[in-house]
Amino acid sequence: MLDKIILQAPVFLLVAVRCVGLLMTLPLFSMRAVPMVAKVALAGYMSFFLMNTVDYSDYAAFISGPDGALSIQFLLIAVGEGLIGIIIGFYVSIIFSAFSSAGQFMAFQMGFSAASTYDSLSQVENPLLGQFFNFIAMLVFMQNQWFQRLFLGGLSKSFTTVTTVSLIQNQEHFVNFLLRALTKLFTDALIIALPIMGTLLLISVCTGLLSKAAPQMNLMSEGFPIMILVSFFLIMTLLPYMSDFFLRAFRHGFSEIERLFDIFGGGGK
Repeated sequence: MLDKIILQAPVFLLVAVRCVGLLMTLPLFSMRAVPMVAKVALAGYMSFFLMNTVDYSDYAAFISGPDGALSIQFLLIAVGEGLIGIIIGFYVSIIFSAFSSAGQFMAFQMGFSAASTYDSLSQVENPLLGQFFNFIAMLVFMQNQWFQRLFLGGLSKSFTTVTTVSLIQNQEHFVNFLLRALTKLFTDALIIALPIMGTLLLISVCTGLLSKAAPQMNLMSEGFPIMILVSFFLIMTLLPYMSDFFLRAFRHGFSEIERLFDIFGGGGK
């Protein structure tokens, strides 16, 4: 194994840079709780098994300089490989951000927006409800083996279709890809949170009208407990449908990644 890596060291390094970029931005693997040694070891094993499927013949002239050392062009290509891995991991993070944002919308309407703690998955301050949806999305993601599909399908296919040169030549497609991803983020978040947000808005309006009609009842002081109980009941009822929506969001996200790979590889427009 070590002899093969040494003989193909430049190719192994390029593959490893892309794998490291993916692991550094991919949800769950990008957590600080995951040791750096584990990330580097996993990237090394992935690179060893993937470098046989990689064709870097177009970069042969840029790998070494006149004295046999690595050229500056090779370093720039390595930076591009790392950027490709970061793009793939960042897009998967955007999919998870939609679920976290939906929980933030709900928490704001429920009155839980002040109950924010550090979320180890998204690595930001996140309300408890946002962490809950992020955790459920991660369980759905792992249960349906999307990590295996990402590593065995998406990452391996990216080496045969996406290169640093194709990334530069298709900048317009790449920008449109990111803009669609950000638009889809807020759309999915609103679709998930809209039933609960709409119900809580109706409860707020009803309690406001009743408190004006009968001030002695003091219904506004009971509004928050009512909204919290109704919210948890709706979440419990709608959770199976939300899980199905999570699956559809993952399928759509991975199909968009495959479409981008086809465009970069010349297989689509």
